[in-house]
Amino acid sequence: MRLVWGFLFVGFAATASAAEFPQFEVVTLDPDIGKVCYAVSTADVNSDGKLDIVAVSENRIQWYENPSWKKHVILENQTDLDNVCLAAHDIDGDGKIDFALGAGWTKIGTIQWITRTADPTAKWTVYPIGKELSLHRMSFADVLGKGRPQLVLSPLLKTDGAGVRFEALEIPANPKTDRWMPTILDESLNRMHAHTHVDWDQTTPIDSLVGAEEGVFLVQRDKQGAFSKTRLGSGAEGDKPELRGTGEVKVGRWDRGGKRFLATVEPMHGTQAVVYFPPAETGGLWKRHVLDATLKQGHAVWCADLDGDGRDEVVVGHREAGPGPVVGPGLYVFRSTGNDPAVWKKHVLDDGGCAVEDALAADFNGDGRPDLVAGGRATHNVKLYWNRGP
Repeated sequence: MRLVWGFLFVGFAATASAAEFPQFEVVTLDPDIGKVCYAVSTADVNSDGKLDIVAVSENRIQWYENPSWKKHVILENQTDLDNVCLAAHDIDGDGKIDFALGAGWTKIGTIQWITRTADPTAKWTVYPIGKELSLHRMSFADVLGKGRPQLVLSPLLKTDGAGVRFEALEIPANPKTDRWMPTILDESLNRMHAHTHVDWDQTTPIDSLVGAEEGVFLVQRDKQGAFSKTRLGSGAEGDKPELRGTGEVKVGRWDRGGKRFLATVEPMHGTQAVVYFPPAETGGLWKRHVLDATLKQGHAVWCADLDGDGRDEVVVGHREAGPGPVVGPGLYVFRSTGNDPAVWKKHVLDDGGCAVEDALAADFNGDGRPDLVAGGRATHNVKLYWNRGP
């Protein structure tokens, strides 16, 4: 595989605070993944103890082997166009990573899982699970409190009923043949672009955060097994559905004591990078701060402590050129400059080199510093941003 190397040295003022921001070294893992890199993920695919990178294109699944980053295509033209999301988990209990996969999302919405033979680099086998029209995101988390994760699904749009069917599918005893039983977590919201999971109250089961047309919501299960939602963030305001609410959402750590914040892209496919902080009084909406309003087609957000100071930075990507002084599309990091939740500094990691459809942070070389990965839409590429420290 051809690796394209480059260096991005982030510019900053000569202050002690700014000098701590890390430098990033850029590697193009794949210059041409296909028409679109819909999603990027991580997993130890070959069970060698190293975290590999997994990417989803419209008709393929491929993984890049750490540390050579050799590409292995493990699924090609075996599902309905387009593949859009995946989640890693040992589904059949054999001790090896499998993947759940969403495909055909705009027309059919097929749900399936794939498993391998002895060779993780050869083509994998596809097993159907079911269908969910407009399926957009998936993850594994124990949202039902059963002691093992379920496959959690969020469609983009509602198909029947009052709203989007946010649901969890239980892995059956024989996942190849038995039905994956569904549980509805919520079906009252519109245009649900993304979800994530967090142990919100340090109790089981795991809780969920969703970004929807109505804003940011926390979805929880009580001791009696009933699910409820709590509105935390207002989302963007607008007179049309596409101008309202929240797209992407993640949870960040503000300090080592456990105080947290929310990071979002607003609205769906939006123009704003936003953070939310807890209200002064319990029960109120979280305080909204706009970090950047010059994105176009914002489509990725992640929180990670990139500089090792105990506080998370906010990583944001957008997939089309915007109106700001940094046009993009690209990948940016927002770093707080003190204790004021409204004051952040923007660091440009990529300006025009990746039309970011998805991005994440993970430590790929074990040096204790989170690195970044992004997948491009119009740029058709996958890039790795090595965190080389200050």
